[in-house]
Amino acid sequence: MKEEQTSYPCENCRFRAHYDRDPKSVLGRFWRWHINFCPGWKNYFTHQDDGTKAALREKYHFEKYR
Repeated sequence: MKEEQTSYPCENCRFRAHYDRDPKSVLGRFWRWHINFCPGWKNYFTHQDDGTKAALREKYHFEKYR
């Protein structure tokens, strides 16, 4: 039986860090565009609790997976 993953690469993504430092940078904008269809981000996002999801939605202006 496979154990549930508790750590996700999205938590330490270098491109996400670029967005956090400067959302208007090229790499920051690329990361923000990328999360709209990234299967890793979807997995990470959908496995968060409701409070974390709300914070991520607000911080990243993210409206998918409601």
